[in-house]
Amino acid sequence: MKTPPFAYAAPDSIEEVLALLAEHGDEAKIIAGGQSLVPMLAMRLARPAQLVDVTRVAALGGIEDGGGFVAFGATARERDAERSALVAERLPVLAEALPHIGHVAIRNRGTIGGSIAHADASAELPAVAVVTDAEMVVRGPAGERVVPADGFFRGHFTTALAGDEFLVEVRVPVAEPTSGWSFQEVARRHGDFALVGAAAMVALGGDGAIDESRICLFGVGDRPVRAPEAEAALVGTPASADAFAAAAAAAVADLEPAADTHGSRAYKQHLAGVVVRRALTAAAERAGGSS
Repeated sequence: MKTPPFAYAAPDSIEEVLALLAEHGDEAKIIAGGQSLVPMLAMRLARPAQLVDVTRVAALGGIEDGGGFVAFGATARERDAERSALVAERLPVLAEALPHIGHVAIRNRGTIGGSIAHADASAELPAVAVVTDAEMVVRGPAGERVVPADGFFRGHFTTALAGDEFLVEVRVPVAEPTSGWSFQEVARRHGDFALVGAAAMVALGGDGAIDESRICLFGVGDRPVRAPEAEAALVGTPASADAFAAAAAAAVADLEPAADTHGSRAYKQHLAGVVVRRALTAAAERAGGSS
């Protein structure tokens, strides 16, 4: 299928990007890797009059160690993050999530910032951003602002970005040495969109009880979903199969995933409970630095 007609610009600086967004308003759309936007254009699900290609903006690239966080320029490629020793060492939950994104050809072109800004409720990177309490650095005509992940995603393909703003960097806090992690998803085939998925992080105390837990589900609503009540209930309890089964049941109790050709609401809710339990179990096993 052919895309609808559009004008194209490839600016060299952040200032030029902002000027184009200010000029074209809601008719402008940022493109980086294009792995989500180009199919939407071909299917006429998106009809921007102006594409703004940010891949030539050098300031938007790179993966850097920020001390307590790893900073990803918005145009950093998913495949580069997947191959990064820094990511593997300091952000293991992200390292585990990356291979689930499409196929290698997709990750060669797809960008970290593009996936976050696209805000697909079934995508892996928004869920990782939420479970790690990542921060999004946004630029607009009024300057720079930082938006926490739990306030960035507003709904299906909807974020806190204003029409004259764009995402320039994603800051993901590094994992504590004593925390365990896991990323789990269920898909019909590898590379397909996840039917449901979960990311979990667990920290254990010296007595083996849970000091902290984080649970984020995706593919079950219009954005990544944290489970604060289930997280809180785990704190202070021994890491056990019974505790994780109870937490999984609590995490999915109020979910209302949309039924589709791949499964009913009840089926997806059941799968969500399964992946939460698996994720918590694996995270607890890895807690304390073991892998």
